[in-house]
Amino acid sequence: MSPLVYFWGDIAKDFFWKSKHTGQFLDYNFDVTRGEIFIKCMEGASTNICYNLLDRNVHDKKLGDKVAFYWLGNEPGDDLTVTYRELLLRVCQFANVLKSQGVKKGDRVSIYMPMVIELVVAMLACVRIGAVHSIVFAGFSAESLCERILDSQCSLLITADGFYRGDKLINLKLLADEAMRKCRDKGFPVEKCIMLKHLSKEAEKTHLGSQSPPAKRSCPDLQPKEEFVPWNTKVDLCWHTLVCGASDECEPEWCESEDPLFILYTSGSTGKPKGVLHTVSGYMVYTATTFKMVFDHQPDDIYWCTADIGWITGHSYITYGPLANGATSVLFEGLPTYPDVSRMWEIVDKYCVTKFYTAPTAIRLLMKYGSEPVYKRKSLKILGTVGEPINPEAWQWYYTVVGEKRCPIVDTFWQTETGGHVLTPLPAATPMKPGSATFPFFGVVPAILNESGEELEGPSEGYLVFKQPWPGVMRTVYGNHQRFETTYFKKFPGYYVTGDGCRRDKDGYYWITGRIDDMLNVSGHLLSTAEVESALLEHEGVTEAAVVARPHPVKGESLYCFVTLTEGVPYNHTLETELKQQVREKIGAIATPDYIQNAPGLPKTRSGKIMRRVLRKIACDERDLGDLSTLADPSVIDHLFQNRCCTTI
Repeated sequence: MSPLVYFWGDIAKDFFWKSKHTGQFLDYNFDVTRGEIFIKCMEGASTNICYNLLDRNVHDKKLGDKVAFYWLGNEPGDDLTVTYRELLLRVCQFANVLKSQGVKKGDRVSIYMPMVIELVVAMLACVRIGAVHSIVFAGFSAESLCERILDSQCSLLITADGFYRGDKLINLKLLADEAMRKCRDKGFPVEKCIMLKHLSKEAEKTHLGSQSPPAKRSCPDLQPKEEFVPWNTKVDLCWHTLVCGASDECEPEWCESEDPLFILYTSGSTGKPKGVLHTVSGYMVYTATTFKMVFDHQPDDIYWCTADIGWITGHSYITYGPLANGATSVLFEGLPTYPDVSRMWEIVDKYCVTKFYTAPTAIRLLMKYGSEPVYKRKSLKILGTVGEPINPEAWQWYYTVVGEKRCPIVDTFWQTETGGHVLTPLPAATPMKPGSATFPFFGVVPAILNESGEELEGPSEGYLVFKQPWPGVMRTVYGNHQRFETTYFKKFPGYYVTGDGCRRDKDGYYWITGRIDDMLNVSGHLLSTAEVESALLEHEGVTEAAVVARPHPVKGESLYCFVTLTEGVPYNHTLETELKQQVREKIGAIATPDYIQNAPGLPKTRSGKIMRRVLRKIACDERDLGDLSTLADPSVIDHLFQNRCCTTI
C-alpha cells in the first residue's frame, strides 16, 4: 500500500461512515489513449456529508453550543449568531420542506441567494436528503440562471426577495421570475420556487432573532404581498411558512462515495459554462484536510473567508471545510467599503478574527485608501489569498500593513475543478516568496510541460498540469463527459491540464503566470471571452466582436471589447450603454465591459482567424506586435491604435 493511501486513509477515520470502502482507496485513469477518464475514491463506502458536518459535531464531539457562524448583514448592527445545534435543527427542518415538495435523492436543486444563513441551510438540506445542489452566484443575470437551470435540469429553485450590496438594491425575485419565464419559453418549466423574505425586517426578527429551536417559534402570516414581490401562487412558495410547519428531525440519506454532491458552473472557453461535478467522500475529506492544514486550524480560531458561496471558494472554505472541522466562521453579506473603508477591519476586531482569507482584488481595492483605516487587527494570526495570483506590491501591503509583518500569508492556487487547494504554502512552515503559490499540497503531483507535451525539469515555464488525482478533484462535466475529457485531458494524454501557465524557479517554487486559453480573471471571477463576445453579438448593430484582457490596477484584468458594427449603425454613447446592458443581462454585472472600441476591421489571418494576440497588444498600447506575416490586412492595425480607448466608459 502506498504512503498516500495510508495518509488519506488515516484522515478518513475521523469521519463517520455508514459502510467502509472496499478495494483501492483511489483508482483512476488520466490517459485518454487508454480508455475513458475516471477518478474513484473510497468506492463502496457510504456516508452523508451533512451528518459529518453537523450531527457528528453536535453529538459526537459535543460542539452543539459552539458558534458555527457569526452572520453580518449589509448594514452595521445587522447581525446574528448561529450555533451548531441551531444550524442542525434548521437544516433538518428545511430538508423536510424539500422532501414535502417531492425532492428526493439525485434530484437537482438550484439555489440563487445572497450571503445569508439560509443559503448554508439550503445547501446542507439538499445534501442531507441526497439531492444535488447547483448554487448560482446572486450577481449573475436571469439569462445565466436560466442557462444553468436548463443544463442541470433543476425542477426546484430557491431564492430570496432581494438584498442590498452597499446602497444598491438587487431585486432577486424579479431576476428569478425572468429566469423561470425563459426556462418555460425553452420548454422546461420550473415547477416550484421557494422564496426567502430577506428584506422584511419583521420576517427576519421572527425567523432569525430567537435562539430557541426553529420548530418551537410562532409563525405569523409571511405570505408576500403582490405589491412588494411578484407572486405566482401556482409556482411560488414562502420559505417561512413552509419551515414553520416542518419537523426539526430528519434522518440523513446515506450516499455512496461517488454519488454526486453538487454542480457548480464555471466559464468555458467555448462560451457555454461547464457544470463541474463533485462527489461525496473525496470532496469531504479533501476540503476538510486542506482547511485544517493550510489555515492551521485550532479549536479557538475565528475564521473569515470573504468569498461568496456562489463560487467554489465559498463552497469549500465557508461551508464544507470549516464545518467539517467544527470551526467558527464569519459570514458576511456586505461590501468591504460600505458604509466606509474600515468595515472589514471593524469586523476583524469585533469578532477577534484569527484567520483571514480574501482575494487580491479586495486587497488592491483597500490599498488605495492607505493604512489609516486599517486599525487594531491584533487577533490576526494567518492571512490568505485566493482567486488569482497576487502581485508583489499587494502582497507586501497585505503582509506589512494588515499583518504587521507577523502573519504568514498562504497564497493558494486552485480551481473550481480541483475542489480545494493544490498549490499552497503551509503557514510558518513554508518560506514565503511574494506572489508565489510555492509548493504542491500533499498527494498533488504537478508538472510543467512544453508545447510538445514534454516534461520540463528545473527552472522552466510552460503549461501547468497534474500527473495524478487527489480525493477532491472533479469527476466530470455534468451531462457531458466527452467535454470533460476534451477540456482537461486530450491536449496532453496522461495529465490533468489546468489551463494555466506556470513558472518554476531555481528553488522549486511555482508561480502561476495566468490563463493560456481565451479566459479572463476579473476580480477573481473567471470569465469566458467567447461568452462575452456572444452577448455582444446578440445586439442587432454588431456584426463581429472580439474580447481580450487588459490589466487593471484593482480587478487584475478588465474586459476590452472590439466591436464591428453593421453598415450604417453609428457608434455613440447610446450604443455603448446598450452593449454594456446587453452583457449585464446575458451574464451579469461582473462581466460588464470596461472598454468598448469601435473596430471597422479586426486583424485576421489569411484564413480568417481573429488574431487576439495582436488585439491584446493594442488594448495595452504595446507597439511590438511580433510576427505579423500571416496578417491579411495590415492597414487595420494603425486604425485600431489611433482609436484605442484610453479611459473607461
